[in-house]
Formats: sequence, C-alpha cells, structure tokens
Amino acid sequence: MDLRHLKYFLAVAEELNIGKAATRLHISQPPLTRNIRALEEEFGVDLFVRTTKGVELTQAGAMFKEEAANIRMLLEAAIDRVQRAGEGKLGRIDVAIFGSAIYDIIPKLLQDFKNKLPGVNIVLHTMNKSEQIEALRQRRITVGFNRMTSPEPDIGRELVATERLFVVLPEGHHLAKLVAIPFRALGEHPLVLFPNVGRPNFIDRVLELCKQQGFEPDIAQEVGDAVTGIALVARGFGITLIPESAATAVRVVGTCYRPLADAPQAVVDLSCLYRASDQSPLLQSFLTVVREYRAATAAA
Repeated sequence: MDLRHLKYFLAVAEELNIGKAATRLHISQPPLTRNIRALEEEFGVDLFVRTTKGVELTQAGAMFKEEAANIRMLLEAAIDRVQRAGEGKLGRIDVAIFGSAIYDIIPKLLQDFKNKLPGVNIVLHTMNKSEQIEALRQRRITVGFNRMTSPEPDIGRELVATERLFVVLPEGHHLAKLVAIPFRALGEHPLVLFPNVGRPNFIDRVLELCKQQGFEPDIAQEVGDAVTGIALVARGFGITLIPESAATAVRVVGTCYRPLADAPQAVVDLSCLYRASDQSPLLQSFLTVVREYRAATAAA
C-alpha cells in the first residue's frame, strides 16, 4: 500500500460517494475506482459495498477508516516536525557555558531563544574554553559562550556583548566613599582575580589594563569564579573586578560595587562560539537571536 491509496481510501470513506470523492481529489472516477479495487485486492477483503446512493463501508472498511485516519494524523505530524526541523524551529541545541555571564546575559539570551522557538530542547554543559573548542570540533555541542577567545580557523565567533567592569569592595573600605573608582587606585590594594583556568582569560584582561595604567597589580588570590572572588572580598582578602553581568546579578553581604571613573577601555567581551562549517538552520536561528539581543542591548 502506498500513501496515494491511503489518501484515496479516506476520501471515499468520508464522502461515501465515488463521484464526490473524485471531485475532491481532482481526478476522474475510473482511476479512483481502480485504486480502491487494488487496495481491496492487497488486503484480501472488501472495504466498500455499493448502494443506490453511493457506497457504504464494510465492517473491515470501517475498522480501516479509523486506522487510516490515525496514520494520516501521524504522517501530517511527522511532515510538520520535519519541516520545522528544516527551518531550525525544532530539535536539540547543546550549549556550553562558563564564567560570570551565566549570572545574567546567557539566561536572558537562552530565554529569548526559548520564547521564539519553544520546540527546541536546550541542553546545557559546563565547560571551560579549551573544553568548548574541543567539544565543538567533536560535534558534542552546538555553541559555547566564553570571553577572551583567540581566533581559530574552524571556529566562528559572534559577539554577544561588551561589558563594563565594576570594582567590588568590602563594606567600610575607604574607596567605597567614592561614587566611582580611579583605575590606578587598584594598584594600592591586593586583588582577587578569576578564573584560574582557561588562559588567556579575564585575569589576563585585568593584567593588560593594569599595564596600560602603568602599574603591576598585587594579586592576592586567583580563584575559580566570580562568586568565590566576591566572597573573599567580603572577608577582607582584597578587592576584585567583575563584568557588569555579575555586578547586576550577584550580591554578597559585606560588599559594595562601584564603577570605574577613568577607564573607558576597561571592558570585556562575551562571544558565542560555533563551528564555522555548521550551516544548520538550528544554528542560524540561534545566531539570529544572538544578533537581535546584541542590537537590543546596544540600543538600550
């Protein structure tokens, strides 16, 4: 049985009239009758009996009508899913995350994507930068998010955001009296920096900024993430710098946050990484959401 037989059978079963069914199918009656007979021969049973008004379903025909209707619904659903997958509106996207952007930017971006494409399943993986690059090459993830990325010939990069840096101080610190902190003032205090893996990283960006300001920082601690760094600041281990996304989302008792007063270059980027060869509609849909997010935040 082919799908044409199924289509023809359902038309006759619903119309109970060969002529009306033929008109509905935009064919003549003889080929429709031949196809119904071929189907009956294949099954070895009569599906219809003729009446003065048209045809009626036999018991076997009535049973097959129910099954055929179910098959048609499953087929239509399958076609719809295939078409949506081909348009990047259905499927699974594996996303690697790492660092302070997970506190604000990445959740917002993923929520935007989920709102626009609810049929796509988002699966998250925690990976540092080198792990993300390797996972992309092995096709274990679709995209990754990270900072301070170096050019790779097989890895594409889409800028998500450029964030200002904020100073985190212990409550009661004398610099907390200022509305904004001069960058060179950081050279007078021990710094807690993060992350301590995946070089080059945010630590290297801070070291570069300090060098531009003409001093070498006193690094008290290198820790794994922003929350640990802020917690150490609260306990008096020093001060730290964090991206705006962390300053927006993470608050630790015993600390206060201040912008920098005189360092417009004190920014850090966040990029979305992907395989340069990946032309899948799903990836293109995701990158569209990234670009829309970047445009919206830049205009805000």
